[in-house]
Amino acid sequence: MPPQVCFFVSIAFSFIVWGIVATRYIWPEIRVRQRAQALQPLLILHSFRFAGLAFLVPGVVSTALPSAFAQSAAYGDIIAATLALFSLLSLPLGVGIVAAWIFNLWGSFDLVNAFYQANRAGLLAGQLGATYFIPTLVVPLLLITHGLAFRILLQHGSQSAVRKGHQV
Repeated sequence: MPPQVCFFVSIAFSFIVWGIVATRYIWPEIRVRQRAQALQPLLILHSFRFAGLAFLVPGVVSTALPSAFAQSAAYGDIIAATLALFSLLSLPLGVGIVAAWIFNLWGSFDLVNAFYQANRAGLLAGQLGATYFIPTLVVPLLLITHGLAFRILLQHGSQSAVRKGHQV
């Protein structure tokens, strides 16, 4: 199988498997929590996006990795990680939900932009080196949890319809 096909099949399978994990295990646990409490594990997960800085490390990635992609992905991820941490720390304050909205909008845009930049630069899977597992394993999870975060953020008030006896 050609490397690019392996790359796209890996991404597709990751979306399927993480979708199952989110549906069966993550969402049932967080949907019954108050909004701020439901956001906490998602924000902690996204705080690990500093790992995107690996796109800038020679030897970890190929020297042929397009720098426009590498810089955009790395700096977008470190900003997302910083916003996730800030949101997590500010959840007990009035600004916490606003910060979580800013993080979630930025983080989602950053991931979609990374796919766009990779396509625009003609990125080849082999150029990713050891970071191959970021787009094939981690990014699908991050996109799915951004979706969960949007769902939580769109719930009005701190009590969800689930807590009132309705399923969301």
